[in-house]
Amino acid sequence: MAHSEASRRGWFWLQMAIGWAPMWVLFTLMIMNVHDYALGRSAWMALRMIASAAVLGIGVHALTRRFPWPAPFRWQFPLVHMLAASLYAGSWIAAYSLIESVLRWRLAYLPGPGFSRFALTGIWLYVTITAVAYAQQAAQRSALAQAAAARAQLAALQSQLHPHFLFNALHTVVQLIPLDPATAARAAEQLAQLLRTALDERRDLVTLAEEWRFVQRYLAIEQLRFGDRLRVEATLPDEALDMLAPSFALQTLVENAVRHGAAPKVGPTVLDIRAGIVDGRLQLVVRDDGVGADTGAMAQSGGTGLRRLRERLACLYGAGATLEIDAGKGGVTATLSLPVTHGEDEHD
Repeated sequence: MAHSEASRRGWFWLQMAIGWAPMWVLFTLMIMNVHDYALGRSAWMALRMIASAAVLGIGVHALTRRFPWPAPFRWQFPLVHMLAASLYAGSWIAAYSLIESVLRWRLAYLPGPGFSRFALTGIWLYVTITAVAYAQQAAQRSALAQAAAARAQLAALQSQLHPHFLFNALHTVVQLIPLDPATAARAAEQLAQLLRTALDERRDLVTLAEEWRFVQRYLAIEQLRFGDRLRVEATLPDEALDMLAPSFALQTLVENAVRHGAAPKVGPTVLDIRAGIVDGRLQLVVRDDGVGADTGAMAQSGGTGLRRLRERLACLYGAGATLEIDAGKGGVTATLSLPVTHGEDEHD
């Protein structure tokens, strides 16, 4: 905790130094031009000016947070800053005079033209500081708004994904009722567990172990429907199960393989599910030897589930995640590649 606080303070002062460095260079050049001083003397004099301006600038930043940019505009806003600018300029002159008095061991002051020039410079510094502060606040508000919009979009996509997936699972149960009521009853129990998990899950990212347990429940329903026509082979090492993945991502790939690969096929279908760390990324591969599909059409949309999965990936990772669909007559292979993110979960 103490180390974190020290790091934040160090980062704050580093940002201060970087932010004020251009102003120090500008003041050095101005002093060299006006007084014809050498570079070293000008830089030292400019440093004393900038140091006091920067310390006082901390208070200006606090003031801008206390009085954020108004919308709608209020008449008190310019009045507050006019008074604050005058106070800042006077305080800066006093601080610089104090520094000079201490260094010279005698009272230093700025008479006549010197005082006026410093006062105008102090007001200019105040305006610059407030402009930068309000620009930073605007950028922060924009970033927060974008993050909120992304979260809202993710929530909307996830809420759309649940009905789509649950409708398909319910359709499986309905198909079983006239054929095998006992099996349909077991499928309904499995569906109830799936429904409970789907409705309770509000996280964008879950460990692959959690996602895999959910997929296993889904496959249990589908295997009740298909019987020997659906065979599942899975290879998910522990190192992959500890990683984070978007919730319902693997389920979407598996459901797509079952519905578009196994369901239309008369004979048995093998569903191969693999996960691993490849080139420093989490890779999920779902392959079926079903009826296959047209590669172009599949990559273009891939159905509602895959389309919404692509949209969620874009929200969560930007260009950092890829979903590739390789479709043909011999089946379909879906490959999802994600940045490695460690999670915490006790998997079985």
